[in-house]
Amino acid sequence: MGDMDKSIENWLTDMDGVLVHEERAIDGAAEFIRALRDSGRKFIVLTNNSIYTPRDLRARLRTSGIDVPEGAIWTSALATAKFLSEQRENGTAYVIGESGLTQALYDVGYTMTSRDPEYVVLGETRTYSFEAITRAIQLIVGGARFIATNPDTTGPSPTGPLPATGSVAALITRATGIEPYFVGKPNPLMMRSALNQIQAHSETTVMIGDRMDTDVLSGLEAGLRTILVMTGSTRREEIERFPYRPSRVVDSIADIVDLVG
Repeated sequence: MGDMDKSIENWLTDMDGVLVHEERAIDGAAEFIRALRDSGRKFIVLTNNSIYTPRDLRARLRTSGIDVPEGAIWTSALATAKFLSEQRENGTAYVIGESGLTQALYDVGYTMTSRDPEYVVLGETRTYSFEAITRAIQLIVGGARFIATNPDTTGPSPTGPLPATGSVAALITRATGIEPYFVGKPNPLMMRSALNQIQAHSETTVMIGDRMDTDVLSGLEAGLRTILVMTGSTRREEIERFPYRPSRVVDSIADIVDLVG
């Protein structure tokens, strides 16, 4: 699996820390996506962020000079909606989240309700409401199943880290005694659902990420070769602390453009 010389037909890549920092493109990102599109290789851009719809994210990336088709963007919100639709068709959910999550659930036939829902679905939002969190706790205690889009405890902002889905999930768990099922990375379910979207096989697919504990771990568990870039969360000296290794470590996405055949 560590042999990067084997045929690479498909690519999965994380977004933040690999392609962009906030609204700024990382050197080589636009060239990498252009090379993928020119080569005809199938690819998908992954993000644990559940706030935005793929259309929103495409616009954000285009502003940074990176042209990714809307259909080549896969979010934890989309993966969560797909998972729930396969578990229970046309179900009901109480949702804490933004348009990326509510639209994804709506598109698979889910009804949003605060009255006796089958699921409480927690995603990321810019402003977590104490009232909404209280209602989620009450519904989970009452028997609703607890789902969260991703386990990230913090998210980036220009002023520093912000509490994210994992932190709020921990609060709800502490109040209810119920752990959520996290759909996003490092759950390999996120990778498999992305592979299904582009009809790709793990044996011929590579995952690029900036985090050992999410991107590399979920890629490894989904049977993919993995490339770790040093432009995001993981520092080079931290790699040896983990009991698993990526297939390759590079400075940035710019070092991978030549691998796109």
